[in-house]
Amino acid sequence: MTYEEAQQKINSLLVFGSQPGLERISEFVKRLGSPDKDMKFVHIAGTNGKGSTCTMISSVLSSAGYKTGRFISPYVIEFRERIMIDGKMIPEQTLADIVEEIDPVREQMNKEGMVITEFEFIFAAALLWYKRENCDIVVLETGLGGRFDATNIISTPLVSVITSISLDHTKILGDTYAKIAFEKCGIIKPDGITAAYGDQKPDAMEVIRNIAEERNNLLLIADPSSAENVRSDINGSEFVFNGSSFRIPLLGEHQIKNAVTALTAIEALRKNGINISNDAVRKGLADVSFPARMEIVQRQPLIMLDGAHNPDGTAALGAALRKYFSGKRLVGLVGMLADKDVEGALAPVIPLFDEIITTAPDNPRKMSAAELKCLLTPFCNNIRYNDNIALAVKDAVSSTGNNDALIVFGSLYLVSAVRSILVV
Repeated sequence: MTYEEAQQKINSLLVFGSQPGLERISEFVKRLGSPDKDMKFVHIAGTNGKGSTCTMISSVLSSAGYKTGRFISPYVIEFRERIMIDGKMIPEQTLADIVEEIDPVREQMNKEGMVITEFEFIFAAALLWYKRENCDIVVLETGLGGRFDATNIISTPLVSVITSISLDHTKILGDTYAKIAFEKCGIIKPDGITAAYGDQKPDAMEVIRNIAEERNNLLLIADPSSAENVRSDINGSEFVFNGSSFRIPLLGEHQIKNAVTALTAIEALRKNGINISNDAVRKGLADVSFPARMEIVQRQPLIMLDGAHNPDGTAALGAALRKYFSGKRLVGLVGMLADKDVEGALAPVIPLFDEIITTAPDNPRKMSAAELKCLLTPFCNNIRYNDNIALAVKDAVSSTGNNDALIVFGSLYLVSAVRSILVV
């Protein structure tokens, strides 16, 4: 099987299961030899900051000398970003060989009425590779929710990490902070350690505290107020936490909060016997790279990509625009999925722009560019649309002068496509 054939096979699978639950993935992984057994994990769930926190922890562990797997969803540049070891993607042929190996098992289960979804299949393939490569620790980011997420088949991890809880996927996870927190906290296992983002909504934090207590977890709260912001600009931030100085190359003060969550998780790992020096922490954070999260891809004119698509994400984007782009004329290129709270996410940030171009992500769940334009017209009087992403990018770039800034935001599917056009 070639890599292209493997991708086609994965893309042909059901995206969501007909019934929630862990029975299918548990049986699938068992038939593959239970590669998850005896492996050490860091497990991360949340609405915002999952990917950044996952990447920070992974980078620190690699800097400390641990062979570190990282599993994330979704990808931005290339599919293989989802499955990495020490910052390197799984080789194309290795992935193809694993897909060819495990697909007959999937087909047999399908005949037995147990339909394996795309995410379950990818996760199982990743586990096999991590096991065969003898990873010391694997950092797992949940795909959706936590309680019924495929990654939740693992036993008690070294640390469970709960990042910022926001209103997203409300039709699946619930329409309140408490309901969503309950689903995310499904990753908290008995007798473990939980590190939680500290700047939560009170209802979400109450759920986190209660579940951690019920499951006999040591709960470490990542208090963002304990971090002193020394410097923050479009090149990243420097801050002091617990008497030590750190630098992260990620833009936005919200990333300092994510870094504090990662540092709190690192402290939990130390409590579990993982040897991580302060120098390894500093180097790991300084080396972090995360595409499409307030990523500057061009300096003149300034072009930034950000996959902000829910209220908390766009609030962070708005704060960054006010702080770092004050005085600049702002051009926005935006596209969203129709099943999101589009108006709730975009209404607060759209008035910051002088000009908006709407387009449509390449996804069956997309909102059309014309529909998005109509929705946003009350918040911006200079707005137009183009469903063709390439033409919309060309229009946006030509509308951005050398002293202006172009901000591409919304669905990660859109931001990924735009990145492939702008970054060669």
